[in-house]
Amino acid sequence: MARSLVDLLTTHASQQPERTAYRYLVTGDCDGEIQDISYGRLARRSRAVAAWLQERGLAGSRALLLYPPGLEFISGYLGCLSAGVVAVPGLPPQGRSQNHRALTRMKRLIADADAKVILGGREVLAALAAQAEHLPELDGITCVATEDIPDEAADSWREPDLTADSVAFLQYTSGSTSAPRGVMVTHGNLLDNQRAITERMGHTPDTLAEYEHELFVSWLPVYHDMGLIGPVLNTVHLGATATLFSPLHFLQRPARWLTALSHYRPHTSGGPNFAYELCLKHATPELLDGLDLGRWKVAFNGAEPVRAATLRRFTETFAPAGFRREALYPCYGLAEATLIVTGGSVDTPPTLAAAPGSGPHMGAADAAAVGSGRPIPGTTVVIADPERREELPEGEVGEIWVSGAGVAKGYWRNALATRETFRATLKDRPDRFLRTGDLGFLREGELFVTGRLKDLMVIDGRNHYPQDLELSAEMSHGALRPGCTAAFSVDGGVEGEQPVIVAETAPDAAADSERITEVIRSAIGEAHGLAVRDVVLVHPGTIPKTSSGKIQRHASRAAYLADALAVVGAAAAR
Repeated sequence: MARSLVDLLTTHASQQPERTAYRYLVTGDCDGEIQDISYGRLARRSRAVAAWLQERGLAGSRALLLYPPGLEFISGYLGCLSAGVVAVPGLPPQGRSQNHRALTRMKRLIADADAKVILGGREVLAALAAQAEHLPELDGITCVATEDIPDEAADSWREPDLTADSVAFLQYTSGSTSAPRGVMVTHGNLLDNQRAITERMGHTPDTLAEYEHELFVSWLPVYHDMGLIGPVLNTVHLGATATLFSPLHFLQRPARWLTALSHYRPHTSGGPNFAYELCLKHATPELLDGLDLGRWKVAFNGAEPVRAATLRRFTETFAPAGFRREALYPCYGLAEATLIVTGGSVDTPPTLAAAPGSGPHMGAADAAAVGSGRPIPGTTVVIADPERREELPEGEVGEIWVSGAGVAKGYWRNALATRETFRATLKDRPDRFLRTGDLGFLREGELFVTGRLKDLMVIDGRNHYPQDLELSAEMSHGALRPGCTAAFSVDGGVEGEQPVIVAETAPDAAADSERITEVIRSAIGEAHGLAVRDVVLVHPGTIPKTSSGKIQRHASRAAYLADALAVVGAAAAR
C-alpha cells in the first residue's frame, strides 16, 4: 500500500512511463503552444530536485515555491515531497498591480515558515535578485531555478523515510478574515483526501478507461488548495492526465476554459461560483455553436458560496452545447481539512432547500440554499453553537465543525491558534473538532453553507450574509463585474449598523454611475428590505482579494473608512 504520493509517482513512472501526466496550454489556447510531461519524465525531474535538496541537508526544512504558471511548479512540489522537504506553495510577485501585495505575502511566508530555500522559475528568481537590496528577508536563503538542476542529479536520489504523520507541505490560508496561517498537511492527510476525491467524483478505473485517462482540465492556481489537491494531485494519485493553463488566461478570456473542455473532453473540471458567472457573461451564440460539453461529467463548484441562480442559468445557457444539469457538483472544503469535506454523488442534480430564516425580503436568486453534498467517508460534520459548545438540531444554522482523517495537524508554529481552531469540543463528547468559521445547516445528512461567521452582518436585529447582498447588487446591472463586489456594515450612529456596497465596474461606466448606484440601492431594498448607507463604484482590480480570489471584506471596509478606494464617477454621499 502506498505511503505517500511519492510511492504512487514511482509506480506510475514504472508502469506507464510514456503516458502524459500533464499538458500545459502556454497561451491558454488549444491551438497554441503546448508543453507536456510524461510520468517517466516527471519522476526523473522530481527526483533530480529531491536529490539537490537532499545533498544540501535540507530534509525536514521548508522550501518556498515561487513559480509562474506552468509545469515546473509540479516538479518542484513533488521534488520536495520526494526529499522529505516541507513544500510551501507561494504566489510569485508579478506585474505592477499585484507586485506589492505579492511581495508582502511572500515576506510573511518566508518569515513564518522559516524557509531555508526558495525554488522557482528563472525569471521570478531573477526579478527577486534585482530587488535584493529591498528584500533583507532573502539574506541567508538559497535560491535555485529548478530548470537548472540537471537530470543526472536524479541518480543520487534516496527514498525519504516518510510516515503518514510526516508534514508534506504548508498550505497557507487565503487570509480572507485574518493574517495567513500555515496549515500543516501531512502525507496521511493527502492520501485520505485523494481517496475521498476519487470516490466522490467517480474517478474509477472504468471511468479512466472510458475517458482515455483525460481526467481534468483546470485553470485554477496551483499554489492554492483547490487547484493543487484537486486537478494536480488527484491526477498523479490515479496516474491520469490533466490539461492545465494559467488563471490569467482564463480571466482574460473565460471562453478558453469552455473551449479546452470541448477539445479535450475530460471527466472533471470546475472552480468557484464566479467562474461560472464569467462564462455566462461571455456566452455568445458563436461560442455556443462551437462547443461540445456533453462529456463533462463533474462540474465542481466550491471555495465560495454556490448560487442556485448561477446553476440554473449555466444549465439553461449551455444545454444547447450538451451540458447536463446532473453534471453540476457543489462541494465544500477548506485548507484546514486538506481540501474536500463534503460532496455529492455523480449524475445527481444539486439539492436546493429554503434557507432557515428566509423572509419576505429574500430575492428570488437567494430563495434557495444549495446543498454541498454529504460528508466524505470517515469524516464527521456537525453544526454547533460555539458559545454553548452544543450540537444544534437539524435545520438550524450554526458553525460548521469537522473531524476526520483529512483534518490537518494544525497551524505551523502557532499553538494558540491550533488549540482554538483544531481542538474544539462539544459538551459530553470527547471528539475534537475543527472549527471552520463557516456557517451552515444540515438537512437529511446534506450540508448547506450559508456564509462566514466573521462576515455576518446584524442589522436591525436581523442576520444578513454579505454574499447575498453582493449577488443582488451584481445581478442588478450588467456593468458590474461578477465576483468583484464587497458588502459590509459600518456604524451609522443612532441608526445603528448600516450596509455599504463597494462594486467594481468598467471606467467607461463613469457617466452612468449615478444610475447604477440607484439600481443597486433599489435591488438591495427589494431583495433584503435594507436601506443602503452608501454605494461606491471602483476601478477593476482594486477591491482587496486573497491569493485565491476571495473578497477581503474587512480590508474593503478599512479602505472605505480611510477614503482609500479608487472611485469611478461620482460616489453617493456618505
